[in-house]
Amino acid sequence: MAIEFERDVVKAIVPSIQRYFSEKLDSQIGNLDAEFLLEFFLKEAGPLIYNRAIREAQAVLGERVAELDGDCWEPEEGYWPGSSASEDE
Repeated sequence: MAIEFERDVVKAIVPSIQRYFSEKLDSQIGNLDAEFLLEFFLKEAGPLIYNRAIREAQAVLGERVAELDGDCWEPEEGYWPGSSASEDE
Protein backbone atom coordinates (compact mmCIF):
# COMPACT_ATOMS: atom_id res chain seq x y z
CA MET A 1 0.00 0.00 0.00
CA ALA A 2 1.63 3.22 -1.15
CA ILE A 3 1.38 6.12 1.24
CA GLU A 4 0.62 9.34 -0.58
CA PHE A 5 -0.44 12.77 0.58
CA GLU A 6 -2.81 15.12 -1.18
CA ARG A 7 -1.15 18.07 -2.89
CA ASP A 8 -2.30 20.54 -0.22
CA VAL A 9 -0.73 18.37 2.50
CA VAL A 10 2.58 18.27 0.61
CA LYS A 11 2.45 22.06 0.23
CA ALA A 12 1.97 22.36 3.99
CA ILE A 13 4.85 19.99 4.85
CA VAL A 14 7.47 21.38 2.43
CA PRO A 15 8.03 24.62 4.39
CA SER A 16 8.57 22.56 7.54
CA ILE A 17 11.23 20.49 5.79
CA GLN A 18 12.87 23.67 4.52
CA ARG A 19 12.84 25.18 8.00
CA TYR A 20 14.35 22.02 9.48
CA PHE A 21 17.22 22.17 6.98
CA SER A 22 17.74 25.84 7.68
CA GLU A 23 17.67 25.67 11.48
CA LYS A 24 19.13 22.23 12.19
CA LEU A 25 21.52 21.73 9.29
CA ASP A 26 22.36 25.36 8.46
CA SER A 27 21.54 24.59 4.85
CA GLN A 28 18.95 25.65 2.32
CA ILE A 29 16.73 23.27 0.36
CA GLY A 30 14.38 24.20 -2.46
CA ASN A 31 10.73 23.26 -2.84
CA LEU A 32 11.38 20.50 -5.36
CA ASP A 33 14.19 18.96 -3.30
CA ALA A 34 12.01 19.08 -0.18
CA GLU A 35 9.21 17.32 -2.07
CA PHE A 36 11.63 14.64 -3.30
CA LEU A 37 12.89 14.14 0.25
CA LEU A 38 9.34 13.81 1.54
CA GLU A 39 8.55 11.29 -1.21
CA PHE A 40 11.68 9.30 -0.28
CA PHE A 41 10.73 9.14 3.39
CA LEU A 42 7.15 8.19 2.57
CA LYS A 43 8.36 5.31 0.41
CA GLU A 44 11.21 4.25 2.69
CA ALA A 45 9.89 4.77 6.23
CA GLY A 46 6.16 5.21 5.60
CA PRO A 47 5.32 1.49 5.37
CA LEU A 48 7.30 0.75 8.55
CA ILE A 49 5.47 3.45 10.47
CA TYR A 50 2.11 2.46 8.99
CA ASN A 51 2.56 -1.24 9.80
CA ARG A 52 3.61 -0.48 13.35
CA ALA A 53 0.57 1.75 13.85
CA ILE A 54 -1.67 -1.03 12.51
CA ARG A 55 -0.08 -3.60 14.87
CA GLU A 56 -0.59 -1.27 17.83
CA ALA A 57 -4.20 -0.59 16.84
CA GLN A 58 -4.83 -4.34 16.49
CA ALA A 59 -3.39 -4.94 19.96
CA VAL A 60 -5.60 -2.26 21.50
CA LEU A 61 -8.68 -3.57 19.70
CA GLY A 62 -7.80 -7.13 20.71
CA GLU A 63 -7.65 -6.07 24.34
CA ARG A 64 -11.02 -4.33 24.07
CA VAL A 65 -12.61 -7.36 22.39
CA ALA A 66 -11.25 -9.58 25.16
CA GLU A 67 -12.94 -7.29 27.70
CA LEU A 68 -16.34 -7.60 26.02
CA ASP A 69 -17.28 -10.71 28.00
CA GLY A 70 -16.86 -8.86 31.27
CA ASP A 71 -18.33 -5.60 30.05
CA CYS A 72 -21.33 -6.95 28.15
CA TRP A 73 -22.15 -10.29 29.75
CA GLU A 74 -25.50 -10.55 31.43
CA PRO A 75 -26.66 -13.47 33.59
CA GLU A 76 -29.23 -15.64 31.81
CA GLU A 77 -31.19 -16.52 34.93
CA GLY A 78 -34.08 -14.31 33.95
CA TYR A 79 -36.91 -13.48 36.30
CA TRP A 80 -36.32 -16.27 38.87
CA PRO A 81 -32.67 -16.21 39.93
CA GLY A 82 -31.26 -19.66 40.51
CA SER A 83 -33.62 -21.42 38.12
CA SER A 84 -33.02 -22.11 34.49
CA ALA A 85 -35.39 -22.24 31.55
CA SER A 86 -34.88 -26.00 31.26
CA GLU A 87 -36.31 -26.54 34.78
CA ASP A 88 -39.58 -24.92 33.73
CA GLU A 89 -40.16 -27.37 30.86
